[in-house]
Amino acid sequence: MLFLACAIMLQGWTMAQRCQGKDAVDRIRNGLDMSQATGSRAQEPIFLGLLAEVLAVTKATEGGLAVLAEALALAQSSGAKGNDAELHRLQGDLLGRLPSAGDKEVEACFHAALAIAREQGTRGFELRAAVSLARLRRDQGRRTEARDLLAPVYGWFTEGFDAADLKEAKVLLEALDA
Repeated sequence: MLFLACAIMLQGWTMAQRCQGKDAVDRIRNGLDMSQATGSRAQEPIFLGLLAEVLAVTKATEGGLAVLAEALALAQSSGAKGNDAELHRLQGDLLGRLPSAGDKEVEACFHAALAIAREQGTRGFELRAAVSLARLRRDQGRRTEARDLLAPVYGWFTEGFDAADLKEAKVLLEALDA
C-alpha cells in the first residue's frame, strides 16, 4: 500500500505539470492519506513539499506555505531531514510569489537551502538552491554575484547535462554572461 500511495502522489505531481491542478491536489492528498494509513512517515516531508508546489501552481500559495511549514516541522520532529534543503528552497520560491514578501525573507530561505545541501552533500539540491538564489540576485540587479554563486556549482557536474536542472542552470549562466 505504501508504494501505491507514493505512486499516486507522484502521479498527482505529474498531473500538475500538465495543468490539471485541482485533480492533482486531490490525488496527492489521497496518496498522503494512504501513506499515513500505513504508519510510515519517513517520506512524508518531501511529499508534503510536492503538495505545496502543486498548491502554488493552482494559485494557493499561502496554502502551499502552510503545508511547507508542516513538512519542515515533521522533518524536525521525525529526524527525516534528507529533503530539508529542497523544502527551504520551495519555501523561498513560494514566498517570492507573495506581493507582501520581502527579498530578505526569500533570500534567507535560499541561503538555508544552500547551507543544508552543502552540509548534506546533496549536489542536486545545492544546484537547485543556487539557481533560485542566482535568479533572485539577477532580478535585484546583482548579476555578478549571481554568476559567481552559480558558476562553481554548475562546474561540479561532469555529466547529465540533458537533465532539466542543469539545462536551467546553463540558460541562467548564459544570460548572466550576456
